[in-house]
Amino acid sequence: MMGTMHTQVMGIVNVTPDSFSDGGRFEHVDAAIAHGLQLAAEGASIVDIGGESTRPGATPVEPDDECQRVLPVIRALAAEGITVSIDTRHALTAERAMAAGARIINDVTGFVEPDLVKVAAATGARVVINHMPTDDPRTMQAHAQYGDVVAEVRDFLARRIDECHQAGITDIVIDPGIGFGKNSDHNLALIAALDHLADLRRPVLVGVSRKRFIGELSGDAPADRRIGGTIAAGLAAVAHGASILRVHDVFEHVQALRLWHAITAAEQD
Repeated sequence: MMGTMHTQVMGIVNVTPDSFSDGGRFEHVDAAIAHGLQLAAEGASIVDIGGESTRPGATPVEPDDECQRVLPVIRALAAEGITVSIDTRHALTAERAMAAGARIINDVTGFVEPDLVKVAAATGARVVINHMPTDDPRTMQAHAQYGDVVAEVRDFLARRIDECHQAGITDIVIDPGIGFGKNSDHNLALIAALDHLADLRRPVLVGVSRKRFIGELSGDAPADRRIGGTIAAGLAAVAHGASILRVHDVFEHVQALRLWHAITAAEQD
């Protein structure tokens, strides 16, 4: 019997010229739409569309440019019945994306921007609150300093949940922000301690896909050769309580998760 999947896979579509892993590959709208359809066919239950790279040192994008990149892709995928998430830190982009059919707002800066909170509340969006120690991807690695990274990330997420709740947002997912202003040791500590986020009683999303720490810990493989380490980190995250994995390689993750869930189900029989 095939194991039931209780882990959701969120597939990544970067409509950007400069994302760290696939920048430029899906820069054109038609290629991005085709890729999103393929990810859904491979088993992604959510497709996350971003028009601004948030890799360390990335150049900021104006919301109008971001909208030109992402809105046609969102419209096309939403029209096919796909659950679309908009990966943005700009209120204007989020508002237009929701009008175009997106249902989730995934903000890497953690909904500290009041206008973005207002948009999420007004549109009834599901939100993904990501931990990042600053609101600027260009400088975030300079902020990779913590006394107790797990406690500090947990406190940040708890505060953001309360503030979003007070603003009228009820459907909240939390993300510890692996790689966002964190070094390899911080990332490992967070994955190993995801259980400590469980008492916040929110679904936990983890994005480790192809990130730098995987290369650092496994012999400096380039981004497109980090799939093995990505799956290992993702399964470890699921074992510690993650319920959504944000990934580039959907087919491989769906396969790995089916096996993992089948084995864990067999242990319980």
